[in-house]
Amino acid sequence: MPPDLTDTLVIGISSRALFDLEMENRIFEEEGLNAYADFQRDNEARILEPGTAFPLIEAFLKLNEKLKEHLVEVVIMSQNNPQTGLRVMNSIDFYNLSITRAAFSGGQPLGPFLKAYSVDLYLSKNMEDVQDAVDHGIASAQLYAPPEVFNPDADEIRIAFDGDAVLFSEDSEVIYKQQGLDAFLEHEKVFAELPLPEGPFGRVLKTLSRIKSLSDEKLVRIALVTARDRPAHERVILTLRSWGVTVDEAYFLGGLSKNQVLKAFNAHIFFDDQDKHAGPASEIVPSARVPYKTSSELYDNDAPGPDTSAEK
Repeated sequence: MPPDLTDTLVIGISSRALFDLEMENRIFEEEGLNAYADFQRDNEARILEPGTAFPLIEAFLKLNEKLKEHLVEVVIMSQNNPQTGLRVMNSIDFYNLSITRAAFSGGQPLGPFLKAYSVDLYLSKNMEDVQDAVDHGIASAQLYAPPEVFNPDADEIRIAFDGDAVLFSEDSEVIYKQQGLDAFLEHEKVFAELPLPEGPFGRVLKTLSRIKSLSDEKLVRIALVTARDRPAHERVILTLRSWGVTVDEAYFLGGLSKNQVLKAFNAHIFFDDQDKHAGPASEIVPSARVPYKTSSELYDNDAPGPDTSAEK
């Protein structure tokens, strides 16, 4: 009988998101697959350095140990073939990460396999893989390079979310982009008591909120960091209340830079839909951009993102 992952947050993560494989990726791009495969086999015993998402994944897996419950499942999802993936698995063993499941697709797109592993959240540094996951209905984000200096909190997992087009649907943001600020504010004031539709990361937030409630200890801390301000704040707060979700902190910045708030919050990761916010933030805390569905023709989320290279 297969394990029941209904109440588990399942995170699919690419090998290049978990570990620093930038040099290896350059070999693949410049010299081709055979050269890349040869390098990985020749260096199977050489342990990889941590990548952008390593502090987050390590903290989640330690959470399982602290609460003695399988709350978070992590799956390595890679277009490597099994032979070249051996170095990744050796590095997982070295860091004592309790990751037991993996998918090495041998160059095939990963999107069709995500639901087979019950993935709730997919993290990668490759835009095409992330977009493929989004188009398969999976919450997904493209990671930027890690900040040069980052000291994660040792006791709490700290996760920061943008609001519109991340936790909530893009509907209200579309009004802002198409009709301007005044129309957006009026719309949010009129519909303040109508909950915002759930966005791509809404379910992830609800799952994290449930995990938070399992312990009186402060193990997970969640912040909303949004460009909204008064009076558009009210609909957000009432929406979260209607979901039965309480975030620990909320910052309504009204167009101010998000960087200093994120620095003070010391997020393990920050999710935003726009490169103009997530890009600068990535120099301070690990950050990721949440793309829109390919089918959405309402507007573009403003940039190609941190990296569009192939990912092995």
